[in-house]
Amino acid sequence: MRAQRTDQLVVLPAQSSLPARTDIAFPFQVDSHGRTAGAGYDDHVRQMIELLLFTSPGERVMLPDFGCGLLDLVFEPNSPELASTLQLSVQAALQRWLGDVITVQRLDVVSQDGQLSVHLSYVVLPTGSQRTDVFGQGGTP
Repeated sequence: MRAQRTDQLVVLPAQSSLPARTDIAFPFQVDSHGRTAGAGYDDHVRQMIELLLFTSPGERVMLPDFGCGLLDLVFEPNSPELASTLQLSVQAALQRWLGDVITVQRLDVVSQDGQLSVHLSYVVLPTGSQRTDVFGQGGTP
């Protein structure tokens, strides 16, 4: 691998031989070869978001503030007010815990027909990929 110099700019050849990053899949599982299942980085980030959404604050002993409390609201009456409250909670949790990994482009919490769903559009910062995911949890109408 040799660098080429053009005037004042040094151009290095691209290194495409690096393997893609693989993280441990969540929830933990075993793949078809009997090894720990893996997930690509973008899928791993989605799994981290899901973990953040469905963890209640106080559930983790070493990180008592981790989570946004979505599951605490399962039996609350489903309403637009609940959706607005949850949207603020989700936005704050994403910024605090995953602000260095994602940039939130759009966040909508929709309360419709007894179903509360979180629609999230974001950019995974290390890879630059844009994703849109929907996370849902049923409730009482």
